Amino acid sequence: MSVAIKLRGCGKTWPGGTVALHPLDLDIAAGETLVLLGPSGCGKTTLLRLIAGLELPDAGGQVLFDGEDVTRLPIERRNVGMVFQSYALFPNMDVAGNIGYGLRVRGIPRAEVARRVDEMLEMTRLTEFARRRVDALSGGQRQRVALARAIAPRPRVLLLDEPLSALDARLREELRQEIDALLRSLGITAIYVTHDQAEAMALSDRICAMERGRIAQIGTGRDLYHRPANDFVAGFVGDTNRLGEELVRPEQLALHPSAEGEWTVQRATFLGPFVRVKLRDAAGRELMVDMPDLATPAPGARVEVRRRGPA
Repeated sequence: MSVAIKLRGCGKTWPGGTVALHPLDLDIAAGETLVLLGPSGCGKTTLLRLIAGLELPDAGGQVLFDGEDVTRLPIERRNVGMVFQSYALFPNMDVAGNIGYGLRVRGIPRAEVARRVDEMLEMTRLTEFARRRVDALSGGQRQRVALARAIAPRPRVLLLDEPLSALDARLREELRQEIDALLRSLGITAIYVTHDQAEAMALSDRICAMERGRIAQIGTGRDLYHRPANDFVAGFVGDTNRLGEELVRPEQLALHPSAEGEWTVQRATFLGPFVRVKLRDAAGRELMVDMPDLATPAPGARVEVRRRGPA
């Protein structure tokens, strides 16, 4: 059964006085997938570890699961599952042994362990690898094993700490889709840490963008992309231009050739689905404009820039 999570006044200061996380409040709905998004050192992993029970918040902070104060409850008593970037698998065990490990240490009867392991193998498409050693698996297969091991004990909360960052781009996208489908089918409360914007957009019900140990903005991917709270969010969740007081995405601009245009094309870079054109004006201001690969203006061409699409 999924759990609603509340954090109240949760901060974290390391010995020596370094503040990893400023005191914050956060509500996560039961069954929600919340993605913690931000650069290295922003506090997202520290926040995840507070939820897990791997760290204690500073004095006065509280972590609540369905209203129950679990602040001082260790991870083994919170019934949470964790998936790490490094997989953290046991090399001396085969795939089935790794998946069933958490069930065995909980004293679950052997027949039930076998049944749940088979269920997890099928769910993560690993049945044919059940007796294979984990050091003989690909990176993507190992991550599936780690995911199956985390959900086999039926945790109330699933925590994922940059689980795909060690994989190549194509495999990341494939596993991202699989994880999203799995989380939806389980209906489990999940908190997912990443620095990858596309990953956050694909997996989240909501995104919590973090900057320097604080929450910069919480909302859906569309909220953060189209209505960023500040320059940090606008720049981290996609690319952006500043036009006066406005933040404008590159795809919201259009180019029109004009001998009197105030902008000069500096460079056009083919990026597959679109061409990114970099412009500069006489005052040295720069803009990025994304456009189809049709009649892209050549470097040195003069153009006008107009708005298009929703703000």
